[in-house]
Amino acid sequence: MTDLVLLETERLVLSGWNIDQVNDLVRLHGNPDVSRYLTLDGAPWTEPQAREAIESWIVLFSAQRLGKLRLTLKTDGAFIGRAGFGVYPPTAEPELGFALFAEHQGQGYATEAASALRDWIFAATNYDHFIGFADTRNAPSLAVLKRIGMTPTHVENEPGGLACQFHIYNRPRANV
Repeated sequence: MTDLVLLETERLVLSGWNIDQVNDLVRLHGNPDVSRYLTLDGAPWTEPQAREAIESWIVLFSAQRLGKLRLTLKTDGAFIGRAGFGVYPPTAEPELGFALFAEHQGQGYATEAASALRDWIFAATNYDHFIGFADTRNAPSLAVLKRIGMTPTHVENEPGGLACQFHIYNRPRANV
């Protein structure tokens, strides 16, 4: 996945990670404002956690064409966050996730990336659906999931213990 540009949108480039970009992920998930909705205790990520995440995303992309991607601005190449698909451990379903630096939230970047990923997964893979979920207190992320057309399904604790609202998006049916 290294240096691979997977998608481009009007304002964003979604690309793969290099292990030498671990400091970018530490800056993102090491920020308490970003990490508060990622784990039960909301603890900022450490360098080893970020390194493990990047390594797993590189492997996941190689194996299944899934993984969280770097989000950079087309205008200046600035790193603003990450978005992409993981695999939800209990069910092995593709799971959409995203996180942006606070100064880039509220500008439509998460919706833009999530919309592009929604379209990409059905064009590039054989998955018939994907899920997304967010901490029940994370209204902006829940709004993004609804904005891209996902349907709320249920609330449950995800494996890390967070109470999350789950959503699903099914592959559109071809007109017959």
